[in-house]
Amino acid sequence: MEIQGKIIAVLPLQSGVSQRTGNKWASQDYVIETHDQYPRKCCFRVFGEEKINNFNIQSGEELSVSFDIDCHEYNGRWFNDIRAWAVNRVDPAAAMAAPGAQPMGANVAPAPVGGAAAPFPPAPEGNAEGASDDLPF
Repeated sequence: MEIQGKIIAVLPLQSGVSQRTGNKWASQDYVIETHDQYPRKCCFRVFGEEKINNFNIQSGEELSVSFDIDCHEYNGRWFNDIRAWAVNRVDPAAAMAAPGAQPMGANVAPAPVGGAAAPFPPAPEGNAEGASDDLPF
């Protein structure tokens, strides 16, 4: 999956040593906000010190983040894990002009060429007294 937006928070680096393998690990969480009509926020994780250093994500950057969603159980509770596997820098001007960032009312159909369209069909002419109405009720 992919999400595009602005990084609004860089959370502290977490690290430790795996009890199972004895290897060192590192992960860092980031919060991204989309530029949709109703902006959404998503917290994603980058796992591995090498990836954290390669991505070099800074607060305020416009990014396109590719990620996988996984879930795990701990003590009878379930937790989502949104893990980034690719990060691309985006031009801030292009991010604001993205299709998902259209202002309200931008999906209104354009007027037909050659003049404005009437909202209703014209009323029939010559409806004289005594003429029956064409409505079935």
